[in-house]
Amino acid sequence: MAYRAWFQCINPQCGTQYPLNAIVYRCDSCGSLLEVTHDMKALAGRSAGEWKKLFEDRYKSTEWPYGSGIWGKKEWVLPEISDDNVVSLYEGGTNLFWAERFGKMLGMRDLWIKLCGNSHSGSFKDLGMTVLVSQVKQMISEGAPIQAVACASTGDTSAALAVYCAAAGIQSIVLLPKGKISVAQLIQPIANGSLVLSLDTDFDGCMAVVQEITKDETIYLANSMNSLRIEGQKTVGIEICQQFEWKLPDVIIIPGGNLGNVSALGSGLLMMKNLGLVDSMPRIVVAQAERANPLYRSYLNNFETFEPIHAEKTLANAIQIGNPVSIQKAIRTLKQFNGIVEQATEQELADAAALGDTFGMFNCPHTGVALAAMIKLLKAGKIDKAERVVVISTAHGLKFTEFKVRYHEESLDFPCRFANKPVELPASVDAVKEALRQALQKRRNADV
Repeated sequence: MAYRAWFQCINPQCGTQYPLNAIVYRCDSCGSLLEVTHDMKALAGRSAGEWKKLFEDRYKSTEWPYGSGIWGKKEWVLPEISDDNVVSLYEGGTNLFWAERFGKMLGMRDLWIKLCGNSHSGSFKDLGMTVLVSQVKQMISEGAPIQAVACASTGDTSAALAVYCAAAGIQSIVLLPKGKISVAQLIQPIANGSLVLSLDTDFDGCMAVVQEITKDETIYLANSMNSLRIEGQKTVGIEICQQFEWKLPDVIIIPGGNLGNVSALGSGLLMMKNLGLVDSMPRIVVAQAERANPLYRSYLNNFETFEPIHAEKTLANAIQIGNPVSIQKAIRTLKQFNGIVEQATEQELADAAALGDTFGMFNCPHTGVALAAMIKLLKAGKIDKAERVVVISTAHGLKFTEFKVRYHEESLDFPCRFANKPVELPASVDAVKEALRQALQKRRNADV
């Protein structure tokens, strides 16, 4: 049986459908967001065991394009796309790091970090961008008038879009909030040939502009309101399960900004359950920065209302978003997964990132938000220390070296509990020996 997929309106009272090669981002009938929907009856024609074997056989192989962590699950993502139009940089397949010592320090038995930043552009956004750019390449081959692909970004989306468009030979356009992203994030789209537009606004302002300019069908929208992105990102939950030999953890913690990653995670997990690969679901925890916390505020009133906010400046700049596009999908997902939303202050997120680093990680500030939320939920008893917990690390720490330098120089607006300054000494053996003696004594005292 042939596998197929289509866009469908998320409004249950509407349900309008569109082909995946349609240039459409919201439902023309009711204005709701869309989601990619699969022919589950056709997919169920293969048994759960057969799907597992197929995915295992392809995983990290050299057979194009199935060695990719995304395209190895092609039937569950974009089943009808031609292999010749797939734009892949061997994304996915990132390591699941057993944070044994860090977990023991917190009294946990089973803590893992999914290092999604160990990817081509350095963030989890690669998972969705390979799908979107591949579909655009297919549409162009079919005669679509698309001349460029555009996104608003706080840094990681633009980097992923730029590198995949460069690989595909398609022009990319990125709208960035001036002065609100790291130098490393800014240089990535510049290096990859994007048209970089630095706007004097925040992410929400950039998002408003990009939605207007992409009403022109020659410019295709690449933000997560385009559900093609979700189709790639949903594989992170499937891959975590695969890495645990087809068993899911008890809790998955993920940072939340524009919130497409939340619904993507839930989508992949539900697909596995509906096709019989798993029989239970984890709880999903969304972690937000206190200065950009509209979902957390809605959670406090049981999601009965949602009010956009003006997001304040935060060290976790990629999630400095006050009016998330995917709010409806995120709330729906959290209700399905007995979800929790927690927030982290600037000091909490910075200290958590730095503390994690001392146990072998190199955390971005957004992972710091997730780690801080986890620590707070452990203390509150909302996560059991005996549970298997996976924290999704969304980007590589090398993209945020200014954040780390400022922390260890203690130049932030709060005490930096785990700062580790270089020790300046004269070029003297005796001075070095004395510094070593003091440092090792301090280490011994800490261990006691």
